[in-house]
Amino acid sequence: MAATLTALLLLAGCGGTGDEEPAASGGSGGAGGDVLSGQLTVFAAASLTEAFDRIGQQLQARHPQLFVTVNYGGSSGLATQINEGAPADVFAAASPATMTTVTDAGNNAGAPVVFARNQLVIAVAKGNPKDVTGLADLARPGLKVALCAEEVPCGAAAKRAGVTVTPVTLERDVKAALAKVKLGEVDAALVYRTDATAAPSDVDAVEFPESANAINDYPIVVLADAPNPAAAAGFVEFVRTEGLAVLTEAGFQAP
Repeated sequence: MAATLTALLLLAGCGGTGDEEPAASGGSGGAGGDVLSGQLTVFAAASLTEAFDRIGQQLQARHPQLFVTVNYGGSSGLATQINEGAPADVFAAASPATMTTVTDAGNNAGAPVVFARNQLVIAVAKGNPKDVTGLADLARPGLKVALCAEEVPCGAAAKRAGVTVTPVTLERDVKAALAKVKLGEVDAALVYRTDATAAPSDVDAVEFPESANAINDYPIVVLADAPNPAAAAGFVEFVRTEGLAVLTEAGFQAP
């Protein structure tokens, strides 16, 4: 499913590995804080929106010569776009299974690396007016629930957690599921903890123990046909180092 462009940031990568090829745009790669330049396109899972936006702002302050387009959406839809030839430098997915569809097609440069983990919660309207306390409550008659579609990592995670309710809607990504709660169109939705953390004035998060069976690892990789491989490597390196503080604050778990 096509993802939508939600952020255009001025970013810069910190140093990548010493054997990276120079970026086609003329930026220099390698360790040591070399300046990177040109266009960089990152495809990232929708649940990374707030964290990657903040990471982008930090990088922008350092190296304003690198322009990065961050394309957020459901991981499965982004993977399909990559495999169909969409030009991109970096892919950050919300599950290893989704990343595998890209690596099996040979569209990765090097091995993906897990940089964060995420866990499901039940998002409910502020104040929890329906008194949802756990997973079993989602099956109550009359309770309207939104889930992600199964092909999306948040939907697959809900299935692994043992969710068997019939939702009133299946959404293309976790942000769309959360929006249904914000708008009052559903009473509850299964979303990532990070998404509920990012909307504290709109929703409450109900933890449930079954979610421990459905923790998602988030892998990231430089893509094989990256137009700007040096900048891509720098972005990945920054996410895995200084970016970890941002990810932790956003509610992600360490890998």
